[in-house]
Amino acid sequence: MEAFSDGVFAIAITLLILEVSVPASEFDNLWHGIAHQWPAYLAYATSFLTIGGIWMAHHGIFRRLASANQRLMVLNLLLLMATAFLPFPTKLMAEALHNEDAARAAVIFYGASLLVISLLLNALWGSAALDRHVLKPEVGDDEIKALALATAPNIGLYVGMLVLTLFAARAAIFGYLVIAVVALLRSPGDEWQKRDRRAAR
Repeated sequence: MEAFSDGVFAIAITLLILEVSVPASEFDNLWHGIAHQWPAYLAYATSFLTIGGIWMAHHGIFRRLASANQRLMVLNLLLLMATAFLPFPTKLMAEALHNEDAARAAVIFYGASLLVISLLLNALWGSAALDRHVLKPEVGDDEIKALALATAPNIGLYVGMLVLTLFAARAAIFGYLVIAVVALLRSPGDEWQKRDRRAAR
């Protein structure tokens, strides 16, 4: 299950770069054409780091599972479907940024996609926490709460960015980039397991 998920994350993150290109019409002034594609670079970096953060959080969840029930498998499949969909709103946002009205709609669509992914990731861990039989015996209550907190705040941040998009779509894109970086830095890895092993010694 984890290997299949890793494959989907790898494909989704690779597809992002396929949408970055310089039109042949810009080849007469290539440096200008390369610079003119800044929305594509911004969208690529934001989605790449976002998917990277999702993958790290997903890995943190699965490191704490001993088994998986049907509910977990369905939620995981929905999470993968939403993640594999992300290259489409990423491309749409990059193409629409030069038009203010289109940019607002595209960024809202992009933000809604990220919100759905964040909700599904949080639901995945919430489902595991409800059924302690699927968790490894050494996973304690403190670790369950810590991981729930680590996967939940992005939901509120994405809602905030959706509201900001109504007033400043381009600023919201940079907000999504900041969220992606923060998510990477606070991604749930094996810190609690390492801490527990040190305490046991």
